[in-house]
Amino acid sequence: MQCAESLRVQACFDGQLDALSSADVERHSERCTECQSLLQDLEELRTALRQDLNYASAPPQLRARIMQALDEESGIKSWRQHRWRATGWRSQPFWRGAFSGIGGTAIAASIAFFLLAPPLSKPIIDDLVGAHERSLMPDHLIDVVSTDKHTVKPWFSGHADVSPVVADFDAEGYKLIGGRADYFDHQRAAVVVYQHGAHVINVFTWAATNGALPKDTTRDGYHLAFWKTENLLYCAVSDTAWDELLGLAKLLQNLSAHDFANK
Repeated sequence: MQCAESLRVQACFDGQLDALSSADVERHSERCTECQSLLQDLEELRTALRQDLNYASAPPQLRARIMQALDEESGIKSWRQHRWRATGWRSQPFWRGAFSGIGGTAIAASIAFFLLAPPLSKPIIDDLVGAHERSLMPDHLIDVVSTDKHTVKPWFSGHADVSPVVADFDAEGYKLIGGRADYFDHQRAAVVVYQHGAHVINVFTWAATNGALPKDTTRDGYHLAFWKTENLLYCAVSDTAWDELLGLAKLLQNLSAHDFANK
């Protein structure tokens, strides 16, 4: 019998759940062999399609046919992709039960994703953009509301796996408005939230892993500025102008360097 959580597992794999729900599904999947097998099959399907298709550009006619099939199957007229990376699952026979309970929509969606997704897409960038977009939804931006760094920074103890640099740069035009915890790269990240004019800037902090630090980039209209301090990675995300975003990044880097020198 298929696990009752299988639909949420599929939604998590497609990046359709919020951070807390994703963390809950991942904890469930660590205990459930059925969901481990489902994730393994989905991941192997993604890998196989990626290797076979090699991100070849789909002809316009094929793109239109895929999108029409999706519309006819599900009635959904808009399509948006987020990626969620599953790793470390127990190996199972390929394809076993991969599509039990998954209709033609999911199959077509998987094919469409690999044909239409941009090449060289980095999962961490997708995760950051997705987390930033979720934060802009009502009641998702801030868990602790304060302009006082002595309130925001201690809050992260017990709520996140890292302790980020926190400061109020209101005089420079970057007002500290609070913080929250988020979840990606299999860890609880800290997010310090600033307001610059009409723009929200999320500054994510998480523990460095073996992966290389991504380069500054723009994705879906949002700028992402990356830097590293000791064993922590930082990324400032916003739709504000590049110069304004990099201005905050520089202030935080200078503060981190000053704190490190005074340790």
